[in-house]
Amino acid sequence: MKANWLAVSRWFDSSVSDGPVLESEFKDIDWVRGIPFLGLHLMCLGVIWVGWSWIAVLVAVLLYFIRMFAVTGFYHRYFSHRSFKTSRWGQFLFAVCGNTAVQKGPLWWAAHHRHHHRHSDKETDVHSPHQDGFFWSHIGWITCKGNFPTNLKNVPDLAKFPELRFLDRFETVVPLFLATSLFATGVLLNSVAPQLGTSGMQMLIWGFFISTIVLFHGTCTINSLSHLMGGKRYKTSDESRNNLLLALITLGEGWHNNHHHFSASVRQGFYWWEIDITYYGLCLLSWTGLIWDLTPVPQGVRAARRVGS
Repeated sequence: MKANWLAVSRWFDSSVSDGPVLESEFKDIDWVRGIPFLGLHLMCLGVIWVGWSWIAVLVAVLLYFIRMFAVTGFYHRYFSHRSFKTSRWGQFLFAVCGNTAVQKGPLWWAAHHRHHHRHSDKETDVHSPHQDGFFWSHIGWITCKGNFPTNLKNVPDLAKFPELRFLDRFETVVPLFLATSLFATGVLLNSVAPQLGTSGMQMLIWGFFISTIVLFHGTCTINSLSHLMGGKRYKTSDESRNNLLLALITLGEGWHNNHHHFSASVRQGFYWWEIDITYYGLCLLSWTGLIWDLTPVPQGVRAARRVGS
């Protein structure tokens, strides 16, 4: 009973702990802790009752791309790899934007990703399809008790900021605000512009639940499919691959073999024909002065350790 209560309390405060994580807890699914995650999927079925409208679908699509950019540009390329610089206020803004994706806090995300790069496709890589299969690498690992806590030892450069630790601890605050705002927007539109055919629940289902779940699985293809499907240009110590389709779905993350070859670069599409929308967006941001010192891909890096085209 106490264990279940602690699991429920971690829905709202990720810092709640019931002791050191055991090795077995990296493989055992924590069903109580995972109820909100399951609920996100089940709520998508609400479309059966709320139907659809062009405005609701448009909002869902826009939020998919905006939040995918926040994950790839901020959670990944900034917090995980520090491939460009920004101010402390910019850093906090990026963390809030990334948090809207409902992929936990910035420290948790970066800590797991840095661990992945150090142990990619090895036994201790918790989301390698070559260790525990496709399903586990795609979604299974995230449901285990051992993977819920944030390993602050992996992100000492980020853990020193209390505002980031707050966002990481109370990871549901920003998503709940987004969901509430979408519901309120739908109610308002239903009142002032009924010809749009939307409602509070319809906007919530499409704009939050459906968009979030599609975004989640799109992001997770990089853990799973990007280590199984595609070509290898560079000799790396893992099975990372380059895949155009996944690059389009994830705004550039599909150039995964490039990335594992030289992860410090802000650019993952190393050549002009490798579409990397996140990189283009970050270049635009740099023109505003909000970010600077974007780490390029040195010519020598492009030429080193090549095994393919």
